[in-house]
Amino acid sequence: MLDTINEFFERLNGRSPGEQDHEMTLELAVAALMCEVMRADGDMKAIEQQTLRDMLRRRFDLDDSAVETLVDMAHQEVEDSVDHYQFVRLIRDEYDYPQRVALIGRLWRVAYADGALDPLEEARVRKMAELLYVDHADFIMQKLEVQQALGLA
Repeated sequence: MLDTINEFFERLNGRSPGEQDHEMTLELAVAALMCEVMRADGDMKAIEQQTLRDMLRRRFDLDDSAVETLVDMAHQEVEDSVDHYQFVRLIRDEYDYPQRVALIGRLWRVAYADGALDPLEEARVRKMAELLYVDHADFIMQKLEVQQALGLA
């Protein structure tokens, strides 16, 4: 499965198979964490899915086709994985602290996309922040900033 994923990203970037690009692997890891938050409450609403696609498109500068493929692969990875370790470890190893804090902000945006925060979504974002070694103060600050930006505070 990972070979297929790597080949997709290599073709997307116009490289021949075998050439490595960590950023592309990070795209899948980020998308998988976002999907995990989105599905935490068992109800993946259309607005949450659209928010996810929009954020991935902007964050990674992908076209619609690449975003759809990335989201499909992320959903599959989340379904197939036993835990989040493979995604979290890659992000933790490759992202500096401000990038990890910004990712927590994006996870909050996915959680709040439908205008409400389910306790299961909050618990999932909290767990991701812990696994990414994001301080509790920054976790709360990102939550408050997203609430304010969305007019929920």
